[in-house]
Amino acid sequence: MNPSRKRTIRLIVALTAAVSLASALIYTSFSAASPALTPTQLMHSAVPGRSYQLTGTVVAHSVRHEGEVLYFSIRDRKGEDSVPVRYTGEVPDPFKEGREVIVTVQKQGSEYIGERNSLITKCPSKYKAAPPAAARKY
Repeated sequence: MNPSRKRTIRLIVALTAAVSLASALIYTSFSAASPALTPTQLMHSAVPGRSYQLTGTVVAHSVRHEGEVLYFSIRDRKGEDSVPVRYTGEVPDPFKEGREVIVTVQKQGSEYIGERNSLITKCPSKYKAAPPAAARKY
């Protein structure tokens, strides 16, 4: 067989393998990702036993401790819908009422059980709108 033809065949085989592996990696990355849902979205689509990332604001006067269990409710940023969460595990220092959080939960009856050590608080300074250009001081 002609050496030039051998090189061409090897190149085609190598490129096909590389494209296949890259496609598998991209598919795996996107299929494993799960977007964070708001309480409203979660209430309408939650399937018992499946894990979801829940994001929203901790409802005022909803936080209470019973032993090692933390009970609180999360509501939509803009809206009134909220869901009760029962959580055990590490609680971040900035956790408090009115703070935006993300927690991985599973629906069990009318309650959402937080996955141990999955509670994350969002830093409020990163999510505030910038002041209008006229109000900025230089």
